[in-house]
Amino acid sequence: MKSIKLRKSDAGVPLPDGFSAEDIRVESSVCTGETLIGFYSKTDKRLHYAELCRSDKDIADFYRKYRLKPKT
Repeated sequence: MKSIKLRKSDAGVPLPDGFSAEDIRVESSVCTGETLIGFYSKTDKRLHYAELCRSDKDIADFYRKYRLKPKT
């Protein structure tokens, strides 16, 4: 009997409430060089739902997760 591989759903994750694609921002630390991508809140001036980025692929994966196209 063959085993069946289950894949993640292609449905994507819905955008967090109160955020849009225009709120996505990539920030890098001056001290550590660590890069984060997330949704920037103008009211409290910080990233929400932030994820660590180690390469451009991680940034592309973040956009793909929310079914968005990266800004050019």
